[in-house]
Parts: sequence; structure tokens; C-alpha cells
Amino acid sequence: MIRGINHVTLCVRDLDRSIPFYRDLLGCALRERWEKGAYLEAGSLWLCLELLPDSQAISRRDDSHLAFTVEPAGFTPMCERLLGKVTLWKQNRSEGDSLYFLDPDGHKLEIHVGSLLTRLRSLHAASGGDHWTMTLTGRA
Repeated sequence: MIRGINHVTLCVRDLDRSIPFYRDLLGCALRERWEKGAYLEAGSLWLCLELLPDSQAISRRDDSHLAFTVEPAGFTPMCERLLGKVTLWKQNRSEGDSLYFLDPDGHKLEIHVGSLLTRLRSLHAASGGDHWTMTLTGRA
């Protein structure tokens, strides 16, 4: 049985550009760097940056993205640190505060205040409650 996400690997074109982005702007802790990659930590998330061979392209045409949890008190300061330094790719239309932005290689990222439970409660309230009763309580 899956117990959680072990790690996330993102392919990048330039480690000297990507490491400061994740370390300095997002606050990840750099744990190790080598010629073709780096390991960082964000809370309990293990993030690997892997240098992409020059001939390969990074393609991001769908809504796939990596969302980082941010405490409510830290959301506005994080947004202030990011705005003007990142490209936004989506407007927030879900519950909780979110900012959707691109990293230097075009990976779609999000900082989000909330949890799965707050998301389910929001969906439950928006739908009138019938469909989401079993999901929230385990009972039909």
C-alpha cells in the first residue's frame, strides 16, 4: 500500500539557476549537489533536480503541477517574495489561498494554504453535500 510521496524529481536545464530558485525563493534546504543533480528538502518532501541532456525538451501542456503546502501566516510573504520574479500560469479557482507559477525550467508549481480535508469540505459545501458524504465520513 502506498503511504505517501517518497520524492519528486524535476528535470532542469541549469542547476546554477534552479538551485537558487528552490533554495532562496521557495526556502528548500539544499542537502547535496553533484555534477548532474541536486537533492533538496521541503518539509518532509525530498526534491531531486536532475540535469536534462541538452537535446531533450521540457513539455508542460496540461494541468500537471507540484503543490507545496504553506502555512497561512507565510502565504503573503511568500507571494511577495515570488511576484515579479516568476511567471504566473493559472488563476486560483479552488478553496484556500494559492499562487500558481513556473520555475526557471517551466515546471508548473503552486504554493497552497489548505489540505485534502479543507478541499473535500469545500467540494461538499458547493455540491449540497449529497455526493461527498461518503468521502468525508466513510458512510453513505
